[in-house]
Amino acid sequence: MAALKLRFCDEFDGGLGWIADEFMERCSHALVEDGRVWVIDAVDGDGVEERIRAAGTPAGVVQLLDRHNRDCAALSARLGVRHHVVPNGSLGPFACIAVKKSHSWNEIALWWPDRRVLVCADVLGTAPYFCAGDERLAVHPLLRLRPPRRQLGALQPHVILCGHGEGVLDGAGVALREALSTSRRRIPGQAASAFRAWRASRAG
Repeated sequence: MAALKLRFCDEFDGGLGWIADEFMERCSHALVEDGRVWVIDAVDGDGVEERIRAAGTPAGVVQLLDRHNRDCAALSARLGVRHHVVPNGSLGPFACIAVKKSHSWNEIALWWPDRRVLVCADVLGTAPYFCAGDERLAVHPLLRLRPPRRQLGALQPHVILCGHGEGVLDGAGVALREALSTSRRRIPGQAASAFRAWRASRAG
């Protein structure tokens, strides 16, 4: 089996990300606070461990969604740090916000108040199959009818990092408000975009 192709992205003064070259566009992040590196929803690949260690001392690997196993356990073992699975309360510099809690879907978002960075797993994304038309950021297709307005609507992020697709590094607050307020009425557009993205991936 060919190795998964990754490219690095979402580089800003608080960390960096890397994204898989695949239809799902799985994206992972390493956030740095006082020389300590927190790895979020890790997909492993060439250069990942090296970039993490170059950024600082590994502090933990965080899994934001119960089914987002990815390579979190293996990478936490190699780094010699704890694997935090859907933590509650606070963790390091982050507040853990429960955005979806049911028997089939347990997800938190991380809010880094000092940097005004919001990190999501599935609840928000930028991959083409998430978005309708020109949306920069979108609510997960299965959550569009009931978007997480109560959980996330009061936040004013400077940066939004997603588990699927590259992050929003400018105008993030506006993008979040638009995603939450228009999610329902743009359901038909999202469905059409998802079909086009799937068809393009099959053709490629």
